[in-house]
Amino acid sequence: MPAVSADALKTEPYPARWAGLLHFAPAARSAHRPTIQFSSKQLTMRDISKPSAVDRLSIRERPDGQPLMHQTWGKLLFMHWRIEENELRRLIPGELEIDTFDGTAWIGIIPFTMWDIRALPPYVPAVPGLSSAHELNVRTYVHYDNVPGVWFFSLDCSSPAAVMAARTFYHLPYYNAGIELLQDGNRIDYALARTDDPPAHFEGSWKVGETKPFSHPESLEFFLTERYCLYSEKEGDLYRARIFHSPWPLQEATMNSYETTMIESLGVDSPSGEPVLHYAEEIDVDIWAIKRV
Repeated sequence: MPAVSADALKTEPYPARWAGLLHFAPAARSAHRPTIQFSSKQLTMRDISKPSAVDRLSIRERPDGQPLMHQTWGKLLFMHWRIEENELRRLIPGELEIDTFDGTAWIGIIPFTMWDIRALPPYVPAVPGLSSAHELNVRTYVHYDNVPGVWFFSLDCSSPAAVMAARTFYHLPYYNAGIELLQDGNRIDYALARTDDPPAHFEGSWKVGETKPFSHPESLEFFLTERYCLYSEKEGDLYRARIFHSPWPLQEATMNSYETTMIESLGVDSPSGEPVLHYAEEIDVDIWAIKRV
């Protein structure tokens, strides 16, 4: 796991040595994937009913075959808000149905760090520049043929090599960013400044709380966190990639403060109200190659 220093933590909301990162001095722009707006084309007659509890549980089973990659995710905060479906529809391929809970769609900002990033099988050594990184993604939840998953609007990462690989092999909208994570006891401070276009930033500080019981399929916690595949698109073709991990060991979290333009950078208004929070300290993840659906 990458070292997380607490030396620079102060009593103010964010450490003083982050000034260069948080004031967003001009940075060199690199090639980036532009924001795509999808047409709201008519669906075929295929069944577009919502996934059942059985569908949501069965996707957690380990896929057949050899995973492509292993990662350990940690210091991860789920921040979620309710949002109207029509706010997101133009940003999602028409073949995908937006997944809803309690009558509304949800949008999330998920900052975390990752380590032990390596190709599988295990005898393949870690690739320099890809073995650890900080990342933050902005996402919503979708389903295709009753298979629930994640649609990523953006993924910001501190490793340029990881950004290039994910764009190439998973067709995901990755962006380069400067990111810092600092921890002092049960307090975590996280700061991000994107160095690609469109500009975006995130500053957040949260306190980690008590362990929560494992979620069940009818709960909001399960809906927001227990997702075992991702969808992506390239040149009109839809792709799916499976992942596998143990059920999320969730903890409570309390936000000290946050300020962000990650959602606004999509051309979407920032949701109102405080986010629903869940935290996870660490989880091992295996990731399979993408397949066209």
